[in-house]
Formats: sequence, structure tokens, C-alpha cells
Amino acid sequence: MKAVAVFLLFLSCLSLGHGWTCKEAPQQFPAAQIDAGQGKVVLRDRHSRAYFLSGSHWYRLGSVSLKHVSVGDAGIWGVDTANRVYKYIAGEFVRSNGQSLSQVDAGGVGQIVGVTKSDTIHCLKSSAASAFKQVGTLRWNLLPGRLNYVTCSPTNRCWGVSSAGQIYYTTISPTTCKIRNWVRVSGSAKMVEVGYDGSVFVVNSRGQVFQRTGISSRTPQGTRWSYIRMCVSASHVSYDLGRLWIVSKGGIILQCFH
Repeated sequence: MKAVAVFLLFLSCLSLGHGWTCKEAPQQFPAAQIDAGQGKVVLRDRHSRAYFLSGSHWYRLGSVSLKHVSVGDAGIWGVDTANRVYKYIAGEFVRSNGQSLSQVDAGGVGQIVGVTKSDTIHCLKSSAASAFKQVGTLRWNLLPGRLNYVTCSPTNRCWGVSSAGQIYYTTISPTTCKIRNWVRVSGSAKMVEVGYDGSVFVVNSRGQVFQRTGISSRTPQGTRWSYIRMCVSASHVSYDLGRLWIVSKGGIILQCFH
């Protein structure tokens, strides 16, 4: 009943004129975190279970309990509550050794990026990510800066958020993990996601969702934030192929179209 009540609140938001049309997505209640890439959608619920969306149903991925899951060119990756890193291989999450991470992102051109609980940033080259097929040790590259959330797109553009809520932008090479200097971007957020086409969305500490506008080859970090009005608070977002996926603080999933 709680899920129904929360979703009814969502329905009252859809005519607010924020430029997005939203509908109820397939539900796996209570949802906690979502990630979309290359037409695929994965989810982690509050019970630390990972799922994959097929049609209108969510199907359990493996048996490992995860606190974050991500999908992209390099496959499906995740981290568990002990900050151990996994890759989904042949129906199960296979553990890698060599680096602990608290959050991981597989949205780049084969490379994997992630952060530790002490906010250090790490990158796994695309060749190493694709070659990983069984339990073993991976060699990660330590990157400059301190972040507690990081995400990359296939355009090599990467975004991150610090523990203080500051937003940053850079580019990272998928083959070498070579990085340009982080550029501070205006605004404050608790998480950021960049889509396959380079579109960027953030959720701030109040649960408000914003899209970065003005992104171009001349201004890859964009020019301003556009508020997407919702009447309930968001906890996590992801964007792929024109669809914005929103997880509410109440554990409900929305799918929105611009």
C-alpha cells in the first residue's frame, strides 16, 4: 500500500509543465539505485539484490549482495557492502582482487571508474576490464582528486561529486586512463549521472533533479542547470537513449521522456 500511495503522488506531478512526460516504470520495490546504458537497465534494491530489466519484468542477477551496480560497454559491474568489486560473468558476479571500491561505473568506452570510501578515484583500462573472465587480481590506476561518486560516458566525458557536494568534470582515456584536470562546475549535488550521449543529470541533497544544458564541443561542461520539477524527492537517476530513470526516496521507479 505504501508503494501505491507514493506512486499516486507521482501522478499528480506529471502535469507540472517541467518538459518531461513520465510514466510508471516496471517496479521492483523498494528500489534504491538504477543504472542504464546501451539499452540495458540494471537495478539494486534496498535488500542489496541486483536485477536486470527485460520487457516489463525485473530478473535477479546472480546471488551476490551489492550496494551499487552499473552497466555499460564493459558489461555489468558492482560492489558489495565490503567494497569488493565484481563483474557479472556467465550468470554470476565474479569477484576481482586488487582494489576496494564503494561505487563503480561502467558507462565509458570499456573502462571502469570508481571511488573508495576514502574518496580516492580509480580507473581500470578498457583492455583489462574486457579481459577479466575469472577470479583474479586487477590493476587499477589511481587518478588525481577526491570524489565520492564518479560516472563516465562513451564520449570519454566524466563527471563526479565530492563529499562536500561539489561537482566536477573531466575527460579520461579508456585505453590509458590518462586524465585531464578536473574542472569545477557550478552547483551542488549528492550524485551525478552522464548518459550514453553525454547528457548529464544530478540529484541534490533535497532530492531535486537537474539537467545540465549548453553542453557542446566548445563547452563540454555545459553552461547551466535546468530544474526538472517533481513533487516527491528523488534518490537516484540514470539516463539512456532518451529515457530518464528516476528512483524516488520512497523506492518507486519512474521512466520519463523529454
